[in-house]
This record gives sequence, C-alpha cells and structure tokens, in this order.
Amino acid sequence: MSISVQSSGTVRLVFMGAAGVGKTALIQQLLYDRFEPRHRRTVEEVYSLNPEPNALQLRIEIVDTSGSYSFPAMQKLRIQQGDVFALVFSLADLESFQEVERLREEILQIKGETDVPIVVIGNKTDLFPGLESESGQLMALQAAATAELEWDSGYVETSAKLNRKVQEVFEELLRRVNLPCLLSPALERRRASAQPEPRKRQPRRKQQNCILS
Repeated sequence: MSISVQSSGTVRLVFMGAAGVGKTALIQQLLYDRFEPRHRRTVEEVYSLNPEPNALQLRIEIVDTSGSYSFPAMQKLRIQQGDVFALVFSLADLESFQEVERLREEILQIKGETDVPIVVIGNKTDLFPGLESESGQLMALQAAATAELEWDSGYVETSAKLNRKVQEVFEELLRRVNLPCLLSPALERRRASAQPEPRKRQPRRKQQNCILS
C-alpha cells in the first residue's frame, strides 16, 4: 500500500499493543525527548505534526491507542482510518506478542487487505540481561522471524527508556507507506512544542508544527 501525498493531506500512524508495553513512552521520547517510568493508562491521544511553510504539505497524525480499556468501536474506526500500524510488544512478555498477532489479524480483516503496512516493535531491550536467557533470546528471534519472514512487516527492537532506535521506528513507519521524506533532525529542537490534540468534545483542534525533510 502506498499513500499519495497529492491526494491525501494526512498520514496516520497508529500505535497498538497490550497495556504497559511502551506505546506512549516511544511517542513521548520522539516528541518530548523524555521518559516517564510510571505507567499511565492511555484512553487515546492524537498528536499532529505539520510541515513548516515551503515544506511538504503533509500532516502526520500519531495515534496512541489504549491497551487497558476496551473500546471496540473506537478501535475499529482507528484501524479503518490508519495508514500504517506500529504493533508494540514487550520483549520480556510473551503474551504481549500474542496480542500483536491478534491485532494484526484484526487489522487485516477490517482493512480487507493482505499488504497493510505494519512495523512490529519489540520494546524494552533495556531489560537485558533478563533477555539473555535462552528463552528470552528465542522469543526475540521468533518475533523477528515472524514479523519479517512470515508477515513481510518491518521489525525494530527498541528501548523507550534509553531512547534506543526510537526515531528509527518512525522513519520505518514512513518508509512503509513510501513517503519521500524523513523526520528532520530539526525535530530534536522542536519536541517541546508538540502537544496532544484536544479531546473530540472540544470544538476545534489546535495543531502544532514540526519540520519534515
């Protein structure tokens, strides 16, 4: 699947996964350059990144979905609207990868396609050496093989806590929809200006800017 910048002014990056795997932490590391060690349950947050004048006229929406609460109608809508999906699991929790498998099947079913752009993210590499056990290494290898070989999806192992390969996740998501741009290094200087969009009950959404190259 590819997204035409000319025909669509918005590309939506949808983060999904079980509770506590680090979806919000990955997004906050990119936008704010910070890590909050205490887990906070997310209902849903939407972040907007807009190009500055003379840049690509494209808005990127980053959708942080809930792993703790069950909102089937909201989840179905986000899948329908999503252009590329980040399926996050914890490398220290086998059951969280099983949730990734379930979510992928749901996405394919709702989209009615087999080539939906997906990047699987194994988060919490900072929990090594716990993963240096034979079972931990086997899980990581199986996850990578499943994502890349069986599903033809992207696969990145990250640590939101250590800010390890976080930006690579977002660059891989954009590559999966064939967008001719990368997140600019200037984003590093602008993270503090990115804010979650107001809830839908408010009449208008306030948008913040970032730089794309």
